[in-house]
Amino acid sequence: MILLSDRLLSSESQCPYLPDRLWRFAFFFAIGVSAEELEALLSSGWRKFGEYYFKPQCRNCSECIPLRVRLKDFHLSRSQRRVVKKCQEVEVKFNELELRDEIYEVYKDHSLKRFGKETDYDDFAFSFYNPSCPAMQSEYFIDGRLAAVGFLDVSSKALSSVYFCFHSDFEDYSLGTFSCIKEIEFATKEGLQYYYLGYYIKDCQRMIYKDSFKENEKMDWETGQWLSSNPLQQIKASSEF
Repeated sequence: MILLSDRLLSSESQCPYLPDRLWRFAFFFAIGVSAEELEALLSSGWRKFGEYYFKPQCRNCSECIPLRVRLKDFHLSRSQRRVVKKCQEVEVKFNELELRDEIYEVYKDHSLKRFGKETDYDDFAFSFYNPSCPAMQSEYFIDGRLAAVGFLDVSSKALSSVYFCFHSDFEDYSLGTFSCIKEIEFATKEGLQYYYLGYYIKDCQRMIYKDSFKENEKMDWETGQWLSSNPLQQIKASSEF
């Protein structure tokens, strides 16, 4: 790993997930992060975009909980099986990073329709196609048209979902859930142990879906331990330790 900055602390600003809170981040910039180094960062609660590595450092709040799926114990829920059936005609490809105009068009539409945000091509390219660690992308095609794209990092033990976007023309397909299912499937076939879904906030409607992927583990910020969503699995893990 080549550090491009010291570890810094951002100023406080309005939290977009919990309106009554302020948020801030510890962050640093780095390149040349190995798969092993990335796993050490992910397993201790860090996330990233490009060269920017961050984790929440909020005053009196620790609601952003790192969440990962334990692949060997993953099983589809009834609703997830329905999504798979609905998307049975979707073509899925996993590729090395490749910036194409059609990918930016999907991202631009997603940002505008979902969040009301205008985008900049250069910012997009820098954020997602300036890899500082092993990375790849997933692509989803419907009737030959690119419908969605996922950006993924690859550690020594895990696949980490960085960002996912879909075109509004295909919003009825539940592609967000479908992409997680297919990425979990891909990671399992690659012999990985975990699938990182980023931060989970139990009181944020936009993040509730993450907890539906079982079996998952959530990190305890105080101890750094990953705790199973299944009490029986947690007891088993404790007995094996």
